[in-house]
Amino acid sequence: MNRRMTWAGLAALGMTAAVACTTTDDAAPPASTPSTAVNSTPAPSSVPPPSSPTPTPSPTPSAPAPDPVSLQALSAKKYPGGTLRLGRVLARNAAYTRYFVTYPSGSLTISGILNVPSTPGPHPALVLNHGHIDPAIYTNGRGLMREQDYLARRGYVVLHTDYRNHAQSSKDPGNEVNVRLGYTEDAINAVLALRTSQYVDPNRIGMLGRSMGGGITYNVLVAQPGLVKAAVVFAPVSSDAVDNFNRWTRPNTTVANAIVRAHGAPNRNPTFWRNISAVNFFDRVTEPVLIHHGSADSTCPIAWSTETLAALKKAGKNATMYTYPGEEHAFGPAWPTSMARTVSFLKQQGL
Repeated sequence: MNRRMTWAGLAALGMTAAVACTTTDDAAPPASTPSTAVNSTPAPSSVPPPSSPTPTPSPTPSAPAPDPVSLQALSAKKYPGGTLRLGRVLARNAAYTRYFVTYPSGSLTISGILNVPSTPGPHPALVLNHGHIDPAIYTNGRGLMREQDYLARRGYVVLHTDYRNHAQSSKDPGNEVNVRLGYTEDAINAVLALRTSQYVDPNRIGMLGRSMGGGITYNVLVAQPGLVKAAVVFAPVSSDAVDNFNRWTRPNTTVANAIVRAHGAPNRNPTFWRNISAVNFFDRVTEPVLIHHGSADSTCPIAWSTETLAALKKAGKNATMYTYPGEEHAFGPAWPTSMARTVSFLKQQGL
């Protein structure tokens, strides 16, 4: 199956169809040239023919607007950014201070935590995108706790986002039906908010995602290339949205039926599903990508990362994957090794 479709290709397809259905008569009938007599006597009753009206040019067809629920729409969207606001101190130790923070994401307010190293700044920074945790039990800063601590102790400002509908973040009732693309928008705005922090070097920001957060990270890379300097994903979901829908959403018939009513099933509206799948737009990626995946992962099959790596390589991208024999989804004995490799990779990219 051809899983690649660039946005330029989609726009060109729309343009081609529009032009094929438009007929334009650009040439006006030539004006009659008055006959000239052999002698100098004018021809009797010589009347010039009426001039033909100049045809009105047909308007140039424009490419159709992208579906608002698509990676193309996230690319075209304007992100004014906003201030990262520090709240109360949650914890403090010799290595870093932990703050409750909020930042704007469109009309919403997103909560999170910020770990600020005690060493002099400005520091490189990372946005951390956590995996799926039921919003009903989720609490501020929950998820990627080991990574938050490890990275802050190595000199990174760490912004762990709560996403919309989580903890103290604003509610977005349409997020599930819109296949959670709102989380990608929240991650994009997290980077923009970090740039406003006095503790952060705005030119040295990366992104790290785990599981569902890995998929969000892929979305950010294709929707806003150049936003970050590098990206790391741990045990990520598939870069093809159909795989994720079939594995987790279909069993939840209430949500699955709502999505199908709004956007169509993958076999009935394949265009929609292609346009929310990062794998089809890897040609847009400009950042180096590091993938970590355990061979025994029973939640996100390692084959998904193998396929993603192959697609990135086919697109000519700088992508590396480490596999960990026997490691499950959460990583155990190999976690320290994976983190040491992560920091080494980030430093190689200037972070």
